[in-house]
Amino acid sequence: MIHSEKRATIHDVAAMSGVSITTVSRVINDNYPVNVVTKKRVNEAIEALGYRPNLLARSLIRDKTQTIGILVPSIENLFFSEVIKAIDGYLSNLDYRTFLCQTGGNPLGEETMVDSLLNRSVDGIVVVDPRTKLIKSGFYEGLTRRIPLVLINGYNQGIRCNFIINNELAGTTQALEHLVLQGHKHIGFMRGKKSYSYDIKEAMYVDFMNKHQLEIDDMHLFQLPGGNDLETVKLAKESITQLFSNSTNMTAILCCNDFMAIGALNGAKTIGLSVPGGLSIIGYDNTLISQISEPPLTTVDHHMSELGDAAARRMVELISSKSAEYKKIVINTDLIVRGT
Repeated sequence: MIHSEKRATIHDVAAMSGVSITTVSRVINDNYPVNVVTKKRVNEAIEALGYRPNLLARSLIRDKTQTIGILVPSIENLFFSEVIKAIDGYLSNLDYRTFLCQTGGNPLGEETMVDSLLNRSVDGIVVVDPRTKLIKSGFYEGLTRRIPLVLINGYNQGIRCNFIINNELAGTTQALEHLVLQGHKHIGFMRGKKSYSYDIKEAMYVDFMNKHQLEIDDMHLFQLPGGNDLETVKLAKESITQLFSNSTNMTAILCCNDFMAIGALNGAKTIGLSVPGGLSIIGYDNTLISQISEPPLTTVDHHMSELGDAAARRMVELISSKSAEYKKIVINTDLIVRGT
């Protein structure tokens, strides 16, 4: 490779290979047939000069930027991190790059980040745990007519979008059935602020408890103001310690994610309550922290990598085919029984 302080240009490549700038452009963008011998000469010149094509110029020629925007409420929650990792891993193998945006779980922040990504001319947008308000209002249904869009773990009947969701109903049922089989009758429920994922779990919890003629005690229903950041662990811990400082007959709790479950576990330890002897705890997601807690956390496996892979595959399909078809892809869950 020839080293130079001056960055090589397409003119330099054309001069070294003895062809026109147009021919070099055709080789780089692979958008027009070029003689095999000529193509080899141009690629050798590119390698020798260390030439790097202008990505903006290439995107204008191809009408693609090879970039995908990903929106998440928070990267502190390892569920989102694992989903992002799977999306990025799949897309990077196809020469796509990703822009990551945190919304803080705020509908206004979500809209702002979408506008920012549109201004960057991304080829598509993936939204993880989208705000229910924006789905119901038709914001995303309108957006999906403008750009390839995939929503992960957000859903509303009748909205025409591409959805990748977990079977939240089955996962919640698996967890509650396990607790009932262990002999629990007084089961609590802990969730975060409004989202499709929390809403569907709570609806299933209420339905399950009623069908099994189990009492739903308002004192055993916890709604934390957040849900996706490290503050969640602290708030869940405080909720459990406060509950057990008073008289309660709750012997088990289902938490909507592993952060909440770890907080509940910490709260039980603080007041000297044995787990699972005094309180059984089930989390949701099967993130790394569920495996390294003490005791290891019983949790529902969301199959995060499968969610991310399915979303990435669907995104590539939408970009390549311009398909007007809308799909709802459901990923199954599994209960992972450990020590809580």
